[in-house]
Amino acid sequence: MKLEEAQKVIEGLIFAAPYPISSEELGTILEFEPIIVERLIERIREQFANSGLMIRTVAGGYQFVTRPELVSWIDKLGRPLISAPLSLAGLETLAIIAYQQPLTKSHVEQIRGVRSDSAISTLLDRELIMEFGRKDGPGRPILYGTTQKFLVHFGLRSLDDLPDRPKVPRIGEISE
Repeated sequence: MKLEEAQKVIEGLIFAAPYPISSEELGTILEFEPIIVERLIERIREQFANSGLMIRTVAGGYQFVTRPELVSWIDKLGRPLISAPLSLAGLETLAIIAYQQPLTKSHVEQIRGVRSDSAISTLLDRELIMEFGRKDGPGRPILYGTTQKFLVHFGLRSLDDLPDRPKVPRIGEISE
């Protein structure tokens, strides 16, 4: 396969994939080394430089998205991008899990100071978190962590892209 044809195929695969597709997966499909695929993706990015679309690197792969500067125009479509936003409890629970994963529900509740059954259930339903196994010890509680869908939803390449966690003093560290 010629590079020009491979570039068209890569463009089509990135567009059609229902998830961010990695250079390794594209390379396997095309029988090319991932480094060649990445160079072809850079060429595609250059071709779309003056377009309303762009290729975003997210969750270990690539996906086509509209340019951020077009958000006000897209808002005029009047269609919500998400059925309902996460509640404050959901966001708080998700942040705790994202920064401290894998961890148990009781650990989340210890940090939050309130029960988290509903928030964890919602995050599981939306596939933003998943069960990562069980902790050794009494009762073998479930361990939770974030999913690839979490990375896609928040536009992160990996968990390394999370902002630095602010230093929050613990009880007893606060001086009066």
